Formats: sequence, C-alpha cells, structure tokens
Amino acid sequence: MRFVDEFKSAVTPRAALLVIGVLALQLLFIASYVGALHDPKPKDVAFAVVAPGPAAKETADRLEKLPGDPLDTRVLKDEATARRQIMHRDIDGALVVDPRGTTDTLLVASGGGTALSRTLTTLLTEADAAEKRTVKTVDVAAASDKDFNGLSSFYLVVGWCVGGYLCASILAISAGSRAANLPRAIIRLGTMALYSIVGGLGGAVIIGPILGALPGSVMGLWGLGALVVFGVGAITLALQALTGIVGIGLAVLIIVIGGNPSAGGAFPLPMLPAFWKAIGPWLPPGAGTWSARSIAYFEGNALTGPLLVLAAWALVGVVVTLALSARRGRPANGSIDLSGTQYGRPLAP
Repeated sequence: MRFVDEFKSAVTPRAALLVIGVLALQLLFIASYVGALHDPKPKDVAFAVVAPGPAAKETADRLEKLPGDPLDTRVLKDEATARRQIMHRDIDGALVVDPRGTTDTLLVASGGGTALSRTLTTLLTEADAAEKRTVKTVDVAAASDKDFNGLSSFYLVVGWCVGGYLCASILAISAGSRAANLPRAIIRLGTMALYSIVGGLGGAVIIGPILGALPGSVMGLWGLGALVVFGVGAITLALQALTGIVGIGLAVLIIVIGGNPSAGGAFPLPMLPAFWKAIGPWLPPGAGTWSARSIAYFEGNALTGPLLVLAAWALVGVVVTLALSARRGRPANGSIDLSGTQYGRPLAP
C-alpha cells in the first residue's frame, strides 16, 4: 500500500497525461516522417513540351499517359517561354523536341530540388528511349556545388524554425507558460522580434558568406529568416496562451511533425504523398524552404504566396497572444492589473 501511495503521489494525473501526450508525439513523428519520405514518387509534376506543329500535342499526350501519372503536361510555344516559366517556378521542367535530329533537350532546375531533377532526367531518358531518341539535360537553375542534394535551404529553415519555438518555449518555462497580462505579452513578443532579427541574420551569414552553401541575397535571406523565426515563435506563444505548457507540444506537432517532412526538403512537393503535398505549402517549414530556394536560385521569383503564409502565421500568433493575455490580466472590474500580483500571487513576466 505504501508503494501505491508513493506512486500516486509521484505520478499525478497531469504528469500521466503529459507522458501520454509525449508518446503520441513520438508515434506521430515516426508515422509522419516515414509516411512522407519512405517511397517518393513523382506525381503530376508541372511539365512542358516544346515541339513544332502536331508533334507538340502528340508528345505531351504520350508523356501524360506514362504509368503512375508522373507528369502534368502542357504545350509551350518555344524554349524561351519554357525557361522563363521554370525560373518563375510555374513548371518544374520541359522537353524541347528537335525535329531535325534524334536528341531532345530536357530543361530542369536542380535548385528547386536535385531529387526531382534527377527523377525527371531518368524518366524522360527512358520515355525518349522507347521512341529511339536520346535526351540532353540542361540545368536552368543549377544548385550550388556546395549545396549537396539541394538540402541547404531546407536545413537553414529548419534551424530558424527550431530557434523560433525553442525561444518561445524558454520564455514560457522560465517565466510561466502564459503571460500574466497585456504588457508582459508585448514584452515577450518584443523579445521574440529581437531574437528573430538576430537569428535571421546569423543563419543568412552562415549559409552564405561563411559556408558558401547558398548563393543569393544575404539581405533577402535575412528578411526571410526573421519572418520564419518570428512566425514560428509567435504561434508558439499563442498556443501557450491557449493551452499552457501543452502549447509547446502543439508547436512541435505543427512545425516538426507536420511541417518538416512536408516542406519539400529531401524530396520536392511533387514527389510527396498527397496529404503531405497538400499541407506543406501552408506550414512555416514548407513556405520557408520554397522562399529560400527562390531567393537563392530563381532570382526571387514566386515569393508572394509563401511570404503571405509566413506573415499570416506571425499575425495570428501576435493577435491570439495579445488577446488572451489582455483577457487574463483583466480583473472583474474591467481594469488592467499592473500591480505585479493577481489573486494574491506574483504575476509571471
């Protein structure tokens, strides 16, 4: 009986629920990463065909019927248009058919993910071989020699995301999971903003001038990094304001378990299963990875959508944090308590 009493005292219902929650996160982590990455296959890859006359539609129709529906084909009028659309990230590749010979040109962009460009090369080489033709691959937006497998953008964004939710979590652990009132919530958000500026700059300098892993604008990456870090940190603060310490686990669920495998890092979005392909662009890791690659390799094109996604996460985080903190700090008479105590206890910063 004594052991049972000690056990009940040591393992409270709240602790048991938290342990069960951690177990759930662990299993979801495994399911999400393995589910997304264990069997990558191209599906409906945005792809163009350039060819003269009827050959264009015939080639597009033939590629559209490849087993497994790997390509979503469309016909473009010339190679220049195909190159422009690749640089604008409207398509992932294009086949330029040479009617005067037996060698066609495949345009790819390894800066958007080397796994996809290699897959397209293999796929089109086999498809052309069936027609007794060969393929010459041209990389329109080539990944840096120091950007192995095109993963540097992904790891950079993952680092920014980790910094965002860890900083917000430390603020919660050290000073109470919920800010006690509106001024203290503003202080936390201000701290998060300063941290984001420094963290964004640090990541941009390390990935660019120091390691040379990514080309592109350091200032552009700095701004992106600050937005990613702040957006993730703000939404973590908001989740903590809603649920207390459980908010840290919810942030891990959204950012790490849902966001990282669906970000298009190891395998670009067209190679992911439908669920992860659908959620990836709407989560900070996916929006950040797309943006970092656009800055590094695609002349800053196709940034509006993902930047709006990141800004929306930041805005929702700020609004929810401030609204709930203002409500917490408002006594029954409607005035805000700035005295440093609430219900006879010191307020957490």
